[in-house]
Order: sequence, then C-alpha cells, then structure tokens
Amino acid sequence: MYGRKPRPSAFDGRSSQQAAPALRRYEVACLNARGDIETSSHIAPAIPLFEAAVSAFARGTLISTPTGEVAIEDLLPGDEILTGRGNASPVQWIGSTTFRPDRPSSQSSITHMTRVMADAFGISRPSSYMMAGPAARILHTPDHLRASAGAQKMLTPLRGFVDGENVIDVTPPAPIELFHLCLKHHAIIFAGGLEVESYHPGTGASTEVSHNLRQIYLSMFDHIHHLADFGPMIYPHAPGARYHDASAI
Repeated sequence: MYGRKPRPSAFDGRSSQQAAPALRRYEVACLNARGDIETSSHIAPAIPLFEAAVSAFARGTLISTPTGEVAIEDLLPGDEILTGRGNASPVQWIGSTTFRPDRPSSQSSITHMTRVMADAFGISRPSSYMMAGPAARILHTPDHLRASAGAQKMLTPLRGFVDGENVIDVTPPAPIELFHLCLKHHAIIFAGGLEVESYHPGTGASTEVSHNLRQIYLSMFDHIHHLADFGPMIYPHAPGARYHDASAI
C-alpha cells in the first residue's frame, strides 16, 4: 500500500522462554498522504494500548455529523463529524475489532461491554440506549477529583459510572464489533448525544509497552510516526477507577 510503514512482528526480540502474547485482529481504514482511503488488517497483541484504539463504540452507535447522526460503522475516513467546539472535522482514521465473549484472555482489556440507558446522564444524554466498549470516555469530572481539578474538565471512562441501573455491565451473547476513530486533532465528539472523545492514547502511552511493541502499535497509524504526533489532548484523562452513579450527575 502507498506509504505503508513496515510492520514489525509481535515476536521480534522475544526469547524462547517468554510466553507469546494473546493476539487480536485489528481492522484499519485511514486517509493516506494523497487523501485516498486505505484499508489494512493487523494481527497484534491483545493488550490495553492496542485495544483502546478500537474499542470505544459498539456497532450501531450514532455519531453526530453536519447532516445528522450516522452509525459508526458507516463512517469513512474523510467524512466530517461534529466536534464540541461547534465545527466539523474530517475523520482521519477508523479502527475496529471484534469482541468474542466466548474467547476470554487474561491480557485483554475487553472483558465486557457497558450499556447506557436513555437519559442516563441527562435529557437525551444519550438519546436512546447505547452500547460502549472499555475505551469510551465521557467529558465529566468525577466528584472526588473536582477539588483538585478545579475548573479543569476531565475525560472519564464510561464504565466507571456503572451503577446497575442507568449504566450497566453486560456480556453480549454473541460477538460484537467495536470501533474508535481519530481526527486530525484530539477532540470532543458526540455519540448518541453524549460528549465523548476521539481517540488519543494519552500522555503515558510511551511507558506502557516496550520499544518493539510501540513500533507495532504505530504501524497501525499511517498518519502517525511518533506518539507525539497525536498532538496535545483537549482534556486530560481521569484515572480509570469506578466513580459515582450516573444519576448523580
């Protein structure tokens, strides 16, 4: 493919005594340097850094665009979506994977889904029930961090608001396709009426994996050559613990 970076193997430099990592297939669609859409498949480790890039939204999640809501699986690189700043921005990259609940892995971060009931975070937030993956983050500062955060908003894991009523942990009965997307810059977008983030690995990504795994990860992004190329975050990520009930927001 045009401009395709070499893909290092997940096993490069691995000694025979080290256990091979669990692997997952990642599907990618992106804009290349000419503005054309390229698609590729990657077999890479099933570990949090990789999985977070593809596991925010379940198939069927509605993303707000200038012409109305569009299901995440129908978006293509180059399509414009609405951002929290009131403008539209083209999708640069879309990643997806399939969560198979009958094939658990101890290394995987995808162990269940989060079901959000209609109006869980306020009127039309979301507008109807939606299913989210572990990488989904909502623009809301947890109560216990508000004193230290001051006026700073945070992007908080949606699964942290599980209360068994408005936000529920669920295990799907069948495989489910998951997605995430990148814009040119980190931004707030709208999924089912909720303010969520476009993909960004966060500020600590460089310390999460070895150099070899980091190169494999970067090979999934044609427009990214170094982690710094993701740019600054529009809001910081809150820690990934459980927070308060959604009904208290």
